[in-house]
Amino acid sequence: MARALSVARVEVAAAREPEYLAGAAALAAVLAARGQHFWVFRHPDRPGAFLEFREAADRTAHLAEAGHLAALRTVAPADPDADVIWLEIPLAGARTPADGPA
Repeated sequence: MARALSVARVEVAAAREPEYLAGAAALAAVLAARGQHFWVFRHPDRPGAFLEFREAADRTAHLAEAGHLAALRTVAPADPDADVIWLEIPLAGARTPADGPA
């Protein structure tokens, strides 16, 4: 099965940033214990703007952890596309349009 990834852009009020970062760290620890990953990146010029990346072994594992994200969303609302689960495309042996029809 293909790995699953979600990406969320979140906005955090300055006063709630410590709470958000603590919640993100707790979520990362829970997910790491289950073989998943959670990364947070800060925008260099926009205070309170973050990108979150969450990776799981497959779509099923990714969906099983959705409940853990709910508490974080009360502190850091996400953009509407945050629930999209992107599925990995295995590139080894993949055909490109230049290769012509399969």
